[in-house]
Amino acid sequence: MTTTATAPLPPVRPYESYVYAYPHKTAYRPLEERPSLRALWAAEPKDALSLYLHIPFCEVRCGFCNLFARIGAPEELTTRYLDALERQAVAARDALGDVGPVRFAAAAFGGGTPTFLTAGELERLCDIAEQRMGAELRAVPLSVETSPATATADRLAVLADRGTTRISIGVQSFVDEEARAAVRPQRRADVEAALGRIREAAIPVLNIDLIYGIDGQTERSWLASLDAALVWRPEELYLYPLYVRPLTGLHRLGAVAGAEAEALEQVSWDEQRLRLYAVGRDHLLAHGYEQVSMRMFRRSDAPREQESPEDYACQTDGMIGLGCGARSYTAALHYSFDYAVDMREIRSIIDRFTATEDFSRAEVGRYVDAGEARRRHLMQSLLQAAGLSVADYRARFGTDPGADFPAELAGFAARGWLDPSAPQGLLRLSPSGLAHSDALGPALFSPGVRAAMAAYERK
Repeated sequence: MTTTATAPLPPVRPYESYVYAYPHKTAYRPLEERPSLRALWAAEPKDALSLYLHIPFCEVRCGFCNLFARIGAPEELTTRYLDALERQAVAARDALGDVGPVRFAAAAFGGGTPTFLTAGELERLCDIAEQRMGAELRAVPLSVETSPATATADRLAVLADRGTTRISIGVQSFVDEEARAAVRPQRRADVEAALGRIREAAIPVLNIDLIYGIDGQTERSWLASLDAALVWRPEELYLYPLYVRPLTGLHRLGAVAGAEAEALEQVSWDEQRLRLYAVGRDHLLAHGYEQVSMRMFRRSDAPREQESPEDYACQTDGMIGLGCGARSYTAALHYSFDYAVDMREIRSIIDRFTATEDFSRAEVGRYVDAGEARRRHLMQSLLQAAGLSVADYRARFGTDPGADFPAELAGFAARGWLDPSAPQGLLRLSPSGLAHSDALGPALFSPGVRAAMAAYERK
């Protein structure tokens, strides 16, 4: 009797792309018909909306950053930006209309660095959310991003008074040499001082962001950063793998090597990041944290009502984003202002935003059909440690994920990325699957979204 050997699976890169929203903004395009916001929101449920306000300013641009942000804000640019944000808020609230209940269930300020704004400007930002949009900030979860240099006592006092329930600070590394290697100029003493001020402000949830895969980082130095963070008993910790993206500072600093040498270097770096991820995961689990996703770890006794913006599942849509780097989600269309990574383009887009008077129409976006909605639901659920309920998927779409995505799910199972011990009716990632979330998520992108993203990268 002869047997047929199973062909080995082709290798995959574990760090393809971080999927925090789908479709990605690089798949958005100018909308020729420029639909009115009022028409887009007319039939949408409005009783549990999410509100996101984007501030695109930072005091420095970290070497790994490919977010929509610029360094500094000369010539009263923050005032002009807040003026435009208020005009946009008025248009967005008008688009929601007065028929039926309009309520915001969650809010977040992101960036950039929202605390780049002065304390007085933060007061105005909160006023825009409350008075123009109707969000009751003291009654809903409110998450705000900050940095060590901008987490000052006066700013934190404003945020605490206005109802902030979660503050997220990007530390990245407590080792000064590693911070410099990531082109993030900071001193540990300043980081510790900022963390002290945050704890004194008594905001319920503190999240600390750390990065692994930095040049020169070792298991010992990675554990040192983790232990330095644990001293503050943060309710949440996010562990991010380092990416070097085009147009970022680290990408420009990279050495030019031959294709073979570059491939070998990539494999070595992937192995380093996977190893450091496992070290960090195991260390946090041993210190009383539970894993929520590949990146997010929550202290077991921490408040659970707060959703962080990065892990917002977007299953039910209903997101209104204000600011030139924010997305808005309806059931049929995801839309935003324009997007860029190059600093000159970012400055130009911000200038256009501040000069805009009429925000009543969607300018840039991507329509989401039933197939894309299925993909989005599957990947956003599957990338959470809790997994995907087949019954919930069936109730929403009338089909089963196994029937809709047979090849993809079979491939994940063949690689050992699905948990065979998951209860009946639950699709859940194995520990290896969670570790490979940045390969698994992009594998679910549709051909159309992939083509649009590739075309954007070639521009």
